[in-house]
Amino acid sequence: MCSPEEVALLRLEEVFSATLARVNSLVLQPLLEAAPEPSDPWGRECLQQLHRSSQQLRKVTKESLHSLQERLRHPDSKGLESLLLLHSADCVLQVHLEYIEAYTSCVVVQAFQKAANRRSEYWRGQRKALRQLLAGMSSEGSVGTALVQALGQLLTHHVQQYVLLLLSLGDTVGEHHRTRELVVHAATIFVNLQSFMRQELDQAMATQALWHTLSSRLRDVLCTRTRRLLQDSQDMPMVVTPLRAERVLLFDDALVLLQGHNVHTFDLKLVWVEPGQDGCVFHLLTPEEDFSFCSKDPQGRVVWQWKVTQAVCQALRGKKDFPVLGAGLEPSEPPTSRCGAYTFRAEGRFCQATYEGEWYWGRPHGKGTLKWPDGQNHVGDFCQGLEHGAGSWDGHVLREAGPAIGDPPQVQHQRGVQGLLPGGPAAWIWGPRERPTGPSALQVHGPLGEGPEEWLWRRGGQRQGPGILLSEDDSLYEGTFTRDLTLVGKGKVTFPNGFTLEGSFGSGAGRGLHTQGVLDTAALPPDPSSTCKRQLGLGVFPMESRWQGVYGPFWDFVRAGCPGDLQEALLGFHVQSSRELRKSQEHLCCERTHPEDHVGRMEDILEELLQHREPKALQQYLRKALSNSLHPLGKLLQTLMLTFQATYAGIGANKHLQGLAQEEVKQHAQELWAAYRGLLQVALQRKGQALEEDEDAETRDLQVHRLVLPLMLPSFYSELFTLYLLLHEREDSLYSQGIANLSLFPDTKLLEFLDVQKSLRSIDTARVEGMNTLSPPTPGPLCLKAPVALQGPHTDEQSEIFPRQRQVLPVSHRVSAEDDPSCCSTTVDPREKLEVLERTYGEIEATVSRVLGQEHKLPMDDLLPLLIYVVSRAQIQHLGAEIHLIRDMMDSTHTGGRYDFLLTALESCYEHIQKEDMGLHRLPSRWNSRELW
Repeated sequence: MCSPEEVALLRLEEVFSATLARVNSLVLQPLLEAAPEPSDPWGRECLQQLHRSSQQLRKVTKESLHSLQERLRHPDSKGLESLLLLHSADCVLQVHLEYIEAYTSCVVVQAFQKAANRRSEYWRGQRKALRQLLAGMSSEGSVGTALVQALGQLLTHHVQQYVLLLLSLGDTVGEHHRTRELVVHAATIFVNLQSFMRQELDQAMATQALWHTLSSRLRDVLCTRTRRLLQDSQDMPMVVTPLRAERVLLFDDALVLLQGHNVHTFDLKLVWVEPGQDGCVFHLLTPEEDFSFCSKDPQGRVVWQWKVTQAVCQALRGKKDFPVLGAGLEPSEPPTSRCGAYTFRAEGRFCQATYEGEWYWGRPHGKGTLKWPDGQNHVGDFCQGLEHGAGSWDGHVLREAGPAIGDPPQVQHQRGVQGLLPGGPAAWIWGPRERPTGPSALQVHGPLGEGPEEWLWRRGGQRQGPGILLSEDDSLYEGTFTRDLTLVGKGKVTFPNGFTLEGSFGSGAGRGLHTQGVLDTAALPPDPSSTCKRQLGLGVFPMESRWQGVYGPFWDFVRAGCPGDLQEALLGFHVQSSRELRKSQEHLCCERTHPEDHVGRMEDILEELLQHREPKALQQYLRKALSNSLHPLGKLLQTLMLTFQATYAGIGANKHLQGLAQEEVKQHAQELWAAYRGLLQVALQRKGQALEEDEDAETRDLQVHRLVLPLMLPSFYSELFTLYLLLHEREDSLYSQGIANLSLFPDTKLLEFLDVQKSLRSIDTARVEGMNTLSPPTPGPLCLKAPVALQGPHTDEQSEIFPRQRQVLPVSHRVSAEDDPSCCSTTVDPREKLEVLERTYGEIEATVSRVLGQEHKLPMDDLLPLLIYVVSRAQIQHLGAEIHLIRDMMDSTHTGGRYDFLLTALESCYEHIQKEDMGLHRLPSRWNSRELW
């Protein structure tokens, strides 16, 4: 049986289809028949596009109507999934988007007004019929203006009815009904379409108004039917230097600077926005010019910088963001490396030349082609704006890599340098061949024993020859140096601001370091976040080759069949059987240890291993084995833990090693699983059996993340988390300041500030059971802590997202006989943390449902302000470090899934809290409004 909502949809489609037919015959066709004016190049084209899209919209509406009629005639054989609005919602959306694009283009170029003026007598005769057709048409004012309003309201009302009926239809479909997902998807699409329509119409009206403020010459230069105005400096003042622009216009495809009679237009695809600006100024880079944009206050700077950034992203994607600007599925930060074409205008060797190829921060960089009007060209590699390396010049192949051909335009930024450089301590050394000896060998980072001849060690290691030094101010030296770290010979220094100094280095008695070379100041300053977070060693040490001095003896023992005579050598102490152990302790009055804490002969170990192969029993066995240093697996874990501490604790706690450390921890988990499999194979061989076929990579990764990683991670957590704290110190500091600012708000004001719905702010009894802290506390079960009221007096009772993090992490919590190991694994296991995060989302939604008195699924626009409220009141410390550690250690099978989505939402909260001016952007304009579940 069909629902009343389906009958209402059928009536809606009947009326809309008929209305579209009359609009075409009564409005659009007469508009097209009006002879176009020579001064109106866009009007007729826009009206033709609107006519075509209107016909397409009518066609889809009739198909939707037909599917509804068939459903009503045959409700038993035609299910809900047969409705076009449900099974082809994306196609229906696309037709609506094309119609909106055509309609707003007509608005921008005033096609309705101009065409209506050319047939004024016709419109006077049809005014009564038009008012009957278009209920929103005003009886006053011009016909063109009335058509703009009426045609816009026609589609707006129709989409609004779609939303109401689809939402109502969703309420009639059960939670587990097979069509539930289709109904929710269709409703979400049309909810988003409402937001898109409002934005598109606002931009079209603003663009139309702009053309009236410009001269006819500027209109002819700038006006196109597809261009939309996003920001005008007359609405929010902005000063541009060094070019003193009188007016700044940001369109969806270009940035325009007006200076007297001059128009400077910059393609957004080749505009770079420097990130992380503070105060009232931000910087833009273009292929030939760099600009500083200065606003009257920080609020203006944030709005302009955000809009330019999002417009660049949208231009690079080649399509509008849906449902609103900045809400696309792609990352909200544009890539620094891009492809594009540009013709140079400034005087110089490149003047009038066109470059097409790869760009990086406003400079040709990578593969490309440079062509001059006279036919000369260079095809090949470019580096920082210059021809570089192998390529072809007018068809002649250049075989030697070297400097650019001709006089480089940056020569004016380079100068010979001879003088003293301040000597700075090198924090880390990276280089080939020579292994350090003596006391510094204890500080080596790399394979112990045999391994690749690539080493990383701390300051103090004895070294001579070529290598890389990373100073504590993030300067980088590539070249040769002596054992006491004196720079000598040829080398290159890259300073944090991007300047480079390349030449010959040396030292004289009492003169410190001196050099003779070339200082290049033309390079763009690097991204500060990437510079300070530079990671050493990644991709150089093969993961499987590290720490062979630890793994080697274990695998020698396994390959030998785990003989008892080698067991003592492996474990480092005498091994007794259980019987021998009990006999030797019979005379003791008090036992200080328990027999089960000791491991017996290898035969006993292997026998016990075979008895615990089922998943639940295996987890218990691995927990016991890894927590006991008298077991081969436990001994291996203990050795790895001590090596890890010696490498990354103390002076080794350097943010530039975080990548190496987290890679090692994950590799250790895989190696421990492989070690267990090796012991299992020996145990089976002794029984005359064979191990099942080798695991595939997916199965192995699943076992590693679910079984091994939670059990071994506590042994490395303290040192590992310290590295994350150091690497994300700046962001966490901004986040802490944001939390401090938000804590000044009473609950009611904070909820209002975050744009939480009034219906949720007004209920005193509404509460969110909340999220426990991310990092491991003192041992204890994972549980929900004190609740936070959504509205009510400010209180010290605050929820926690995973058990509260310690201020200082001097040592990690180790698994021992006195502690419950499950508590440790629970508090550091990424999956356990994600499960608590999931429960928090459920609590937020359940609380909202209680407040409203009915089940309510929160759209993202409503959920995120509530989540920010909970996070801010929980006052979680170092949330950035926690989020990054969880993501790095998260099971790869969760990527793109539910947990990934939840963690991304938490990241959005974290990033938003970092911003000092949170109130500048309404939350719905920043996030997709698709529903959470």
